[in-house]
Amino acid sequence: MVHSIVTSLALMTGASYLAAQTPPQPLPQAVPLPFATSAPAPAADPTLPRVVIDTSEGRFVVQVEAKKAPVTAANFLRYVDGKRLDGRRVYRVSHVADRFGFIQFGMNGDPKLSLPPIKHEPTTLTGVKHLEGAISTARLAPGTARGEFTIMVGDQPGLDADPARAGDNLGYAAFGRVVEGFDVVLRIFDKPIDPAASVRGSFKGEVPAVPVRILTARRVRP
Repeated sequence: MVHSIVTSLALMTGASYLAAQTPPQPLPQAVPLPFATSAPAPAADPTLPRVVIDTSEGRFVVQVEAKKAPVTAANFLRYVDGKRLDGRRVYRVSHVADRFGFIQFGMNGDPKLSLPPIKHEPTTLTGVKHLEGAISTARLAPGTARGEFTIMVGDQPGLDADPARAGDNLGYAAFGRVVEGFDVVLRIFDKPIDPAASVRGSFKGEVPAVPVRILTARRVRP
């Protein structure tokens, strides 16, 4: 039942964006699962890239699964290394329930800032799941993901690939996880929402009243 709801919402959200010329790519509305629990943060792996993201609300650090999800991870790192995330904003906060949903940030569909779309890497291939703190790439159809990124608040297996699900069952491409500063993510998640604001006609009721800016995003060198 949860999977069918997620799939339907994904299709409806995608349809609303196909009408726009350069839409920001969405994740579907998150659906809370009973008894979902957050797994502990992974141990630091010195062989994996880390990215420090400084925002107007504070700093958090993402560990990027460059080995398990090489295509999606490399795409994110291209935006980081090209300083394309600097000055962007968190334009969507999907606050479905208390401490459950996600934040979304990136190019906001701007074709001048967005790199070419990438091949989809489903969670069944990578093993990188949508647990709390996971960072993922939003998309419309598989293979359309570009420069829109989300961070999970709460475990959301409904966003993972599921071959048993009807329709588009490939889920979304998680490629890393917040390993430091998750309190900052929660601070952003809890920011007041402007009920009248939208992003190019979508995400009404999910846009922060006061913009949250990404000041810099930099790879941490070993």
